[in-house]
Amino acid sequence: MNWIVLSEMSQLDYIDELSATKPVLIFKHSTRCSISSTALSRFERNYNVDDEPTMLAYYLDLIKFRSISNEIASRYHIEHQSPQALLIKNGKCVHDSSHFEIDYQEVIQLMK
Repeated sequence: MNWIVLSEMSQLDYIDELSATKPVLIFKHSTRCSISSTALSRFERNYNVDDEPTMLAYYLDLIKFRSISNEIASRYHIEHQSPQALLIKNGKCVHDSSHFEIDYQEVIQLMK
């Protein structure tokens, strides 16, 4: 899967801009949590290269970049979860799921 690493706060402004023309996925992952690792692994195992034109996906290591995770919760008016998948359209979070509710097929359908 071709993740774009989310490591700078300014990338959130860019994500908002991009989301005006194409939905953007943000996957928040805790490197210290086995549930988060399992959810990420399940998501990546379901990845299909044919979905690449649809998929613009950012990966956030929320342990390393906690301030970005906090800004995501504030900016998109969502409760912080880990792991968490957020779908951003027109600068707004239109879908979020966490833990084992994160479903690759559902995210892809919402991105189309």
